Amino acid sequence: MTSRSAPVDGFRLAYDRYGSGAPVVLLHGWPGHRGDYRDVVPLLREQADVVVPDLRGFGESDRHDRPPQDAYSADAQAASILALIEELALDRPVLVGYDVGSRVARAIALARPEILKAMVLAPPMPGVGERILRSEEFWYQPFHKLALAERLIDGNLDAVRAYLTHFWEHWSGPAFSLAPDRFDEVVALYARPGAFTASIAWYRSGSSGVATALAEKPHRIAPPTTVLWPEHDPLFPPVWADRLAEFFDDHELHHLAGVGHFVPLEAPQAVAEATVRALRR
Repeated sequence: MTSRSAPVDGFRLAYDRYGSGAPVVLLHGWPGHRGDYRDVVPLLREQADVVVPDLRGFGESDRHDRPPQDAYSADAQAASILALIEELALDRPVLVGYDVGSRVARAIALARPEILKAMVLAPPMPGVGERILRSEEFWYQPFHKLALAERLIDGNLDAVRAYLTHFWEHWSGPAFSLAPDRFDEVVALYARPGAFTASIAWYRSGSSGVATALAEKPHRIAPPTTVLWPEHDPLFPPVWADRLAEFFDDHELHHLAGVGHFVPLEAPQAVAEATVRALRR
């Protein structure tokens, strides 16, 4: 059964909770929702207390018409997840994240490293820098900043389906295709009036991959981190893993052969195994 958190800045998060044991928090990406981890949860619930939230503006969590930089940035999203960890009395959880979830997890690790046991992350990762400007894959991020994006897509079921189809097909690995019923679920969530606009508030907040890579400053991330880097992510090629040691005090890198951008959906076993190893550290 879906629960709802106490409000933070007026935002309540929808979340599911499964199993018992040491705590794990799973953070989804765009264009997804907490259902991104549906195949990971059964692999963890027998040995972990698994919490899977929708981030602000996504899925069934609250969305409000607020300035994106105040309400939907990485720090704002992190504030809601930190409050949820405190509300549920999760003692030093392992954070798992990819895409938007990876950025939010790293914001938490920088702000409150002492509350985390470890992290399991997939790209984006720090260290990309100006290389991101040589990629043709990030056209959608400046597009999301235009009012035209919401005028063309928000609340239009056919437009949402066509737009999201591009990402789920183009970003996936060569052997993966999201099941039609699960894609229909994603489309239904994003096609609700206001939902698409709320989801792209992340990009309008200044927390997107391009903005972050270009503004990146030296920093150190203290919690032990397992990085799962997919072979076929068109956004983040494996060669961009070359600078991880400059940012993480303690990390290990695992390359995922045959896997595209949607790591928890395409490689749930690898995500679960890395999470269990992190729990046992």
